[in-house]
Amino acid sequence: MRLTKAAVCDHPRMQPRTPGDYLALVWAMGFFSGYAPIAPGTVGSAVVGVLYYAGGKLGWFQPFAPDSAWGLLLVAALVSYTGIWASDRAAHFLGAKDPREVVVDEFAGQLITYLFLPLAPNLSGLSGAFEVWVIAGFLVFRAFDILKVYPARQCEALRGGLGIMADDIVAGLQAGLLLLTLAKIGEYVLCA
Repeated sequence: MRLTKAAVCDHPRMQPRTPGDYLALVWAMGFFSGYAPIAPGTVGSAVVGVLYYAGGKLGWFQPFAPDSAWGLLLVAALVSYTGIWASDRAAHFLGAKDPREVVVDEFAGQLITYLFLPLAPNLSGLSGAFEVWVIAGFLVFRAFDILKVYPARQCEALRGGLGIMADDIVAGLQAGLLLLTLAKIGEYVLCA
């Protein structure tokens, strides 16, 4: 059997004891979306995609407004920071370096991918542009997360929660920058 990062144990498995321990587990596992039997990372990313889409449609933020970028950046930073804490604790409880049940890293990476939409405000007039962005963002992030394009794979070597989160944060930045580039090309071609 080939050992993978999920099969190698950095530390002995511990039992959660405090309410903070259970909170860390619930958050790290993406409110239990990490227990999906098939592709829990994809399910975690989909949860964020659905919430992002719903938030944009319900008016919680204006997807194409540059002012929205600051609020989304704050949320992404909060998810990333708390995700480092929660995934580090969850790794101790689950007894693995990067447990497959931990999907808060996908939450952060997927959200970071969506941060770049407000930088393409001219797309707001195009019918279906938001829907295309949400779906493309999901697909491109999943591709970058699975492929682990440099330097994402190297970030996995970091210890603890930072190692769990960093590769997905990098993948989110890479996916977001690719989508922004495509959106700017689309703005030039369709809106010029």
